[in-house]
This record gives sequence, structure tokens and C-alpha cells, in this order.
Amino acid sequence: MTWEDKVYLISGGTSGIGLATARLLLERGASVVINGRSAQRGGAALAALGGPAWPCSFISGDVSNPKDCANLVDQTLAIFGHLDGIVTSAGYYAEELLENVTPESLEDMFRVNVYGTIYLCQAALTALKRTHGSMVLVSSDAGLQGNIACSVYGATKGAVVSFGRSLALELAPHNVRVNTVCPGDVKTPLLAKQMAADPELTEDSLRAQYPMYRLAEADEVARVIAFLLSTDASYMTGTAIPVDGGLTSW
Repeated sequence: MTWEDKVYLISGGTSGIGLATARLLLERGASVVINGRSAQRGGAALAALGGPAWPCSFISGDVSNPKDCANLVDQTLAIFGHLDGIVTSAGYYAEELLENVTPESLEDMFRVNVYGTIYLCQAALTALKRTHGSMVLVSSDAGLQGNIACSVYGATKGAVVSFGRSLALELAPHNVRVNTVCPGDVKTPLLAKQMAADPELTEDSLRAQYPMYRLAEADEVARVIAFLLSTDASYMTGTAIPVDGGLTSW
């Protein structure tokens, strides 16, 4: 596939899987817009990606706000002229037993993980129909199987999987593909923050849960995302692909 002249918008693109995906797409020759809520983190991400040496821009915005999602797409089109794909990498994670979940935390998780995914896909529909583009949604192993203290998180990520499968059928007549990746634990700043907050949570304790006995690197997930965006996956839509070292096959 020729990546030149391709334009991709990545929500949650300032760190973790989103940032790794942006770096990979840029290295292959695509243009990329990364999104996040913090302008400071956006600037740092652009610097990490090589600054003005790359065709990359940062646009701030909160995907849980439909007006911000519309603005993300509008600004991307204003900068690059068209849009070939989106990656919905923005996400909110928290472990909590259901008895301790507050209405506020429940709403926050659904706003980002579910509404944010839906709003950005909705905002990008018209542009992607023009280019016969591709959407890659980022869910989780928790969207495919249950995890302790993750009932609400799992519900949001399960909703993303179901949404992606249904949207793929809706958009197939327009030759717009929709696929979902479902990573397990990935070595990202978010995971580091979790381990810092819980002394019993270590990389050794986590990797013991995986048949491959290790955690994923962010770029390993990014390579699957890039494949799904590319014409190499031209006959794939409606899939939910585990990228989890065998975790969901235990």
C-alpha cells in the first residue's frame, strides 16, 4: 500500500497506543492529526514525533463533546483537505467493584469510552464516505470477556465492540470499513500509573496472566491498527481482533 497522501485522525493520540500508531503511520509516509484534551501534552507529543519534520498536527478537544468531535474533523479537513481513516484511541480506565461505583464515575467512563467513540465516528462519516476510508476502534480484552472489578469498564468496551460490528454493516455499502482491536495490558503511561497506585500490581504479576508471559508494547498494537487501516485489510470489516498474547484464549 502507498501511504503518501493518506490522512488519519487519532483520538487519544498524545500517549500510549495512539501515539505509537501516529509514529508508525508517519514513518510509513502518511499525514496524521493527533487529538487530546491537554495542549501541553499535545505539544510534547508533537515534539516526540519529530515536530515540523513530519506532516503532523495536534488539535485539542474532548471526544465526549460532539461539538469538539465535529471540530476535530473540520480542522483536519481544513489542514489536509481530506480524511482517510480514524483511530478511536481515547479511553478512560478505572477498576472498581460495582458496589463502590458512583454515578459520576459511571457517567465519566461511558462519556469517554462509548459516547466519545460514537461521536467521533459520527462526525467523520461524511468525510470517510468520500474517500472510502476506514475506522479502527480501540476496545479491550475486557470487551470480550469479564474481568474482576471491571464490570463498568467491560460494559463500555463491550459496547464499543458491538457498536463497531453494527456500524460496519451500516457502512459496508459505502465501502467504509470498521474494525476493532481488543488489546490486553500494554506498556503505556496509563499502565505505569495503575502500577504506581497499587503496590501489589507489578509487571511480574500481570505477565503471569498471559500465555506469552509478557505484556504488549504499544507499537505491537499500532502495527495491527495500521494493517486494518491499510488496503491489505481491504476485505476485513466488522471484526474484533484480540491483540492480547493469548489472554482471551485461556
